Amino acid sequence: MKRKAVSTTEIIFLVVALLFIYAPIISMAVFSFNAGNSYTSWSGFTLSRYAELFNDRELFNWTNPRESVVLMTFWIAGVSTLVSTVLGTLAAIALTKTRKVIRDVTMQVNNIPIVSPDIITAVSLVVLFGAMTLEPSYQTMLLAHIAFSTPYVLITVYPKVKSLDPNIVDAAYDLGASPMKALWHVIIPQIKIAIIAGAAIAFTMSFDDFIISYFVAGSSGDMNISIYLFNNRRYPKLIFNALSAIILVIIGSKILYDYLKSGKKMEELE
Repeated sequence: MKRKAVSTTEIIFLVVALLFIYAPIISMAVFSFNAGNSYTSWSGFTLSRYAELFNDRELFNWTNPRESVVLMTFWIAGVSTLVSTVLGTLAAIALTKTRKVIRDVTMQVNNIPIVSPDIITAVSLVVLFGAMTLEPSYQTMLLAHIAFSTPYVLITVYPKVKSLDPNIVDAAYDLGASPMKALWHVIIPQIKIAIIAGAAIAFTMSFDDFIISYFVAGSSGDMNISIYLFNNRRYPKLIFNALSAIILVIIGSKILYDYLKSGKKMEELE
């Protein structure tokens, strides 16, 4: 079967589309090394923006992490990822032991916050926290991130748990393993890839979230990177380019690692 030749028009359209998407990102990373105070005019190479970034008291407050935007972001994302991964994994395992009707209803309900607009979830959480008389703070932000991250873990881990051979667990019980030992030594090792994938999605969703965090965060300085950048949108600092470039490198490294890892697995299968 012959492959269809790619026309020059299609190539040009693809290049223009890629430039439209990635040119601003590349420009931001390049100008993070600009010695001048301009976002468009190059004045020379420097690393001073990165030094200023790590010395900024709002972004990196090493003496008081509670008042550090970056450290608060990683704290919220890390804790919410850990809790949501445990909850989502245990829920996925429990669902495989229930009746089909309960599983179907639970999965449909689980999909509601995933497909719903973030603004709907944000308003719902604000109403919930208000009914519970919880003042907006970093605790409410943490609870909100756990709430919207757990469904992603559940929907990622459940198919893998469902595909497991139930006879393996029964064999572990017959050999004298307790339910906890069977869970830790038999089930978890077989679904660890799905758990890691679910945790990665949960961390990304938490780290990147703005709308929900903006609604449930307190007004006393408890904010993540997204809220901080939004609050300074009218007068952006030059160090924002350096901060964005670091985040871009971290995300790009993770994508490259997953790509190389998946390619290695494909070679092993072949």
